[in-house]
This record gives sequence, structure tokens and C-alpha cells, in this order.
Amino acid sequence: MLSWDEFDEEETTTAPSAATPAAVAQPAPQTATKLDNQAAGSVEEARAVAADDSSAVARAKQALNELDIREGLAELEGESARVQVGDKQMINARADLNQLVPFKYDWAWQKYLDGCANHWMPQEVNMTADIALWKSVDGLSEDERRIVKRNLGFFSTADSLVANNLVLAVYRLITNPECRQYILRQAFEEAIHTHAYQYCIESLGMDEGEIFNMYHEIPSVAKKASWGLKYTRSISDPTFQTGTVETDKEFLRNLIAYYCVLEGIFFYCGFTQILSMGRRNKMTGTAEQFQYILRDESMHLNFGIDVINQIKIENPHLWDAQMKDEATQMILQGTQLEIEYARDTMPRGVLGMNAAMMEDYLKFIANRRLTQIGLKEEYPGTTNPFPWMSEIMDLKKEKNFFETRVIEYQTGGALSWD
Repeated sequence: MLSWDEFDEEETTTAPSAATPAAVAQPAPQTATKLDNQAAGSVEEARAVAADDSSAVARAKQALNELDIREGLAELEGESARVQVGDKQMINARADLNQLVPFKYDWAWQKYLDGCANHWMPQEVNMTADIALWKSVDGLSEDERRIVKRNLGFFSTADSLVANNLVLAVYRLITNPECRQYILRQAFEEAIHTHAYQYCIESLGMDEGEIFNMYHEIPSVAKKASWGLKYTRSISDPTFQTGTVETDKEFLRNLIAYYCVLEGIFFYCGFTQILSMGRRNKMTGTAEQFQYILRDESMHLNFGIDVINQIKIENPHLWDAQMKDEATQMILQGTQLEIEYARDTMPRGVLGMNAAMMEDYLKFIANRRLTQIGLKEEYPGTTNPFPWMSEIMDLKKEKNFFETRVIEYQTGGALSWD
């Protein structure tokens, strides 16, 4: 236990009398300089090699005596010691990335706070009913089992791909500290999501090799993973740097691929299928995990859209006709891959839906993604056949369709139920 007695005693003996309050409120101008000099002397004394120091301690002190701090400070400070709001940019900023404030993008900090408030862990969800249903011979139809296995197979890998992209590339290339703060939170959430899928797979006693290798073995899953990976290859190279028109565009393509397509389209068929099962009181634990994950992913998507649009505002030369066409094609390709995935996971009608309805829904989602980054709709007149999905993605309140209802989406391990 720490003891503060010696510090309290020293402070008591040196404190000015109550008769001189002005001296406390307004110290002499020389006080700070005097303290600095005393501190410097104390540090120098601590650095001196003592007679009882081991050779290793002596060498450590000597090495620090020879340390040139100017090189490290130059790297930390960039071009300015104190950051002004105008120095901050989404990419290619020269301002010190270690100075979090003043904020330029208040929305990024708010999303970080919202993400922290939405904290949850997979073990909080009771999987007992799912285990009994999964093990029951006639608990689920073959179509329903196919949906569960396919989706756990894709998602268990997809969130790892997203996390790798964030940690190895996006975090390094985004040059705004409040956005980086949210990216750190997002990376942690991706780890929780991968944990949740593993928790479901283990709880249900599935063949882990089959599920986790599905992105190698099942074409509809492999195509989606392969499509996302091609937009990571160049920017995950540690030597890749933004700063030219071409490299800035390459980074922008990556952000569109991962936020607008991988998280913004590729997740929606599977989430709709699993949540539809939960609404029918089937696999309610798995559905609850997916409900929490979708809630997080919705925030990730909104953050990514804001980042993409801010880069466009600060770098309008990047958003030329060619880049707009590429972005449109990326979203349309992603939509087509997800339509094919829907047909593979759901070759016939099940859970009150079929592949045609899912295709309409995915086209509706694609229109949303296009307009969110300033592009025109490519599927005019498409409507949402699953309006209940919008209710699930409401971030303010948890509305559970599975027998129980969460009152508040809270931090910690104490979700409140009635």
C-alpha cells in the first residue's frame, strides 16, 4: 500500500501561514524556475553511478546519459509543438498525432464515447437454449442449419480481416488523433466479434476446422473474402505511404471496400437471416450475439462514411470522375457477391424470406451506400422488405424480439433485463 505520510508531513512544515493567502494564490515569478532547477539537480543526482550499483545498472545510467532526446522529440512533434485545429487533417497531416485535443472532428470523439458505452462481452449471453435446439435431431431444418453454419463460417473470418486491415494499415495512415482513438475502439470490438463467433461455434459443438476454414472451401464465402483482401494488399505493406494522388486514391479505395462493402453490405444477408431466426424463437442466444454485433457494425459503418466524406472534402481532387466510377463499381460488385451468397445460403424459401426478397433488400442497402458517399442510386425504386431490421440497428435503445427486452445498452457485464 502506498503511504503519503512523508509527503503530507513535508507539505505541512513548508506551507505558508494563513495570514499570507496572497502568497499562495500568486507565487513569486521565480518559483517555477527555482523548482525546475531543483528538479534538474535531483534528476542528475539520481543518474549518477553509485558505489553499490551493479555493472548492469551502471551501464543503463551511462546509456541514458548519452541519449540525444532531440531526435525523439522531432519525431513526436512534427512541424509544430502545439497543435491548432487548422493543422489537423484526415490524411497527410503534419501535426503531432499524440496531441488529442483540440478536436477537429467532434463526431469522431462522440463515436468513441458511444462505442465505449455500448460495451458487451459474449459470455453475457446464455446459449443453453441454442445448444439444446442444435443438438436436437428435429430442432432445426437442414435449410436453417445451413444458414447458421455458413454465416458463422463467413463472419468468424470477416471480422478478423477487418481487424487486420484496421491495425496494420488504416490506423497508421489516418493522421487524426480523435479518429485514431475510435479506430482503436473499433479494433477491440472486432476482437469481441471474433470471440463471439468462436463462443457460438464452441457452445454448439461445431467442427471448428470446417467453420473457420470455410473462407477457403466454400466458393460463395471465399469470393467475398478474396474481394476484400485485394484492397488490403498494397496498403498493408509497411512501406506504403499516402501523399501522392495515386497512393491517396489507393487508401480511399480501401476505406470504401472495407466500410461501405465489407461491413456495409457483406454483413447484411447473414445478419438478417440469423436475426429472423431469433424473431421466430430459434437460436435466440446466437441471434442476440448477432444483434449486439450488428449494432457495433452500424456504428463502424457510420464512422467510415464520415471519414470517407471528410477525405473528399479535404482532398476534392481525389474524387474525380474515375474515382466515382470505381467506387460505384466496388459497391455494385459487392452487392452482386452478396446476392450470390444469399442464393447459396438460402437456395429455397426459409424463415419467411427467400433469395428474391434478400436481393431486393441488398439492392436497397446498395442504394443507401451509394448515396451516403455522394453517388447516384443504381437500383431506383427498390424498397426495404425487412423494415424490422431498421429497428434492431437503433443505437439508443435495445429492442429485443426474443422473449426478453434490454432496457439500456450498458457498459460492463451488467445488462439490465425485464
